[in-house]
Amino acid sequence: MAMLAASRRLSCRLNTGTPTLLVGILQSAYGRSISTAFREEKDTFGPIRVPSDRLWGAQTQRSLQNFDIGGEREQMPEPIIRAFGILKKCAAKVNMEYGLDPHIGQAIIEAAQEVAEGKLNDHFPLVIWQTGSGTQSNMMPMRLVIANRAAEILGHKRGEKFVHPNDHVNRSQSSNDTFPTVMHIAAALEIDKILIPALSGLHSTLHGKSHEFQEIIKIGRTHTQDVQYGIRRVLDTLPRLYQLAQGGTAVGTGLNTKKGFDVKIAAAVAEETELPFVTAENKFEALAAHDAFIETSGALNTVSASLMKIANDIRLLGSGPRCGLGELILPENEPGSSIMPGKVNPTQCEALTMVCAQVMGNHVAITIGGSNGHFELNVYKPLIASNLIRSVRLLGDASSSFEKNCVRGIQANCQRISKLLNESLMLVTSLNPKIGYDKAAAVAKKAHKEGTTLKDAALGLEVLTAQEFDELVVPEKMIGPSD
Repeated sequence: MAMLAASRRLSCRLNTGTPTLLVGILQSAYGRSISTAFREEKDTFGPIRVPSDRLWGAQTQRSLQNFDIGGEREQMPEPIIRAFGILKKCAAKVNMEYGLDPHIGQAIIEAAQEVAEGKLNDHFPLVIWQTGSGTQSNMMPMRLVIANRAAEILGHKRGEKFVHPNDHVNRSQSSNDTFPTVMHIAAALEIDKILIPALSGLHSTLHGKSHEFQEIIKIGRTHTQDVQYGIRRVLDTLPRLYQLAQGGTAVGTGLNTKKGFDVKIAAAVAEETELPFVTAENKFEALAAHDAFIETSGALNTVSASLMKIANDIRLLGSGPRCGLGELILPENEPGSSIMPGKVNPTQCEALTMVCAQVMGNHVAITIGGSNGHFELNVYKPLIASNLIRSVRLLGDASSSFEKNCVRGIQANCQRISKLLNESLMLVTSLNPKIGYDKAAAVAKKAHKEGTTLKDAALGLEVLTAQEFDELVVPEKMIGPSD
């Protein structure tokens, strides 16, 4: 947001005076009214003023000015924020079993539920480009927002720390195990609710078109990949995504947790999300490496390669109407040129192929990030998480759009298909068993050079009779093995 960008750059003025002037600047930058009141928050660096209508605290305000990178478009993805809400809710439930005051615990659960539902999204302004462990997203806005909101629920003021961000909200947790946990929760939820349904819908429509066109014989230039293979590849990665790091705390040892905490919190998350999450088999690996994300991204990369080919095949088969192949008639969704009247572009194919290219690029970034886990901690977590979630969402949305606005409305141009089929010189392949490869090649070359049909060329070379040619060159018999 412009307001946040301005507040980051001018935060120092806010702390030394002239708040009224700053508010006027922020209002102008943000384009609408904002709070003119501020409260003082403190951390180990001293006091700092925070907008009173925001739930975050001192460390978040400092992060806003220290990491002014990319603006609103680079903020932590919403699925990560919502996953944090799920995790903090579940942590409070389990911590109450281990002695957390139930009144405070219930308030944390209510506040975390608001986070999970997206009701507090405006209070999480930090960008992806921060500390590589994701500490600032957990330590700063997440625990502070939930603590302040929980305090409000209990009738107390923000900043009083009646609900403590560390002792209560972050109890038995470290940023080093919470962030990889929410990475897995967010990715698994996005795959389950967005990507798999979208790919399944596309597969179903493509499968329906294959039945619709099954009686049409065409030149075998290409084949359409089975999207179902891609779905299976993605699903095969989920068992590793379902393993949660929570309970490993700082370096994987589980320091400051109780025995059984890791198993119970995984079970709580599983119940909350209705997905089969379990505690990670190896907490050290869960913190120091993100091979599960690289594996999942690799599956998405493969799906992208498949969808790229499908989209390009459809685009080329639909090229025309007079100068291209023109075997498919694609839906006409919008005008395609500002200078060529009547032109229509294969826009859905183009959009899908661009998405595929982006997902391939994201996979490179995820691979590099995943390879940089040093000793007990990987510090590329926000990059890895944001790119995978972006890939999942892009592929899901693009697949749905492609199915709805392109594949569903594709028609076969039977007249054009028949014309190209009967003019193809490659029908000569069916002559090989009768006259041999060399003579068949001579027939094809003669027909091509003289601009005649294969039949005329074969008769001219006296390698076949008309009856023999007609019995051999039957396209309907060329679509499978012979008896």
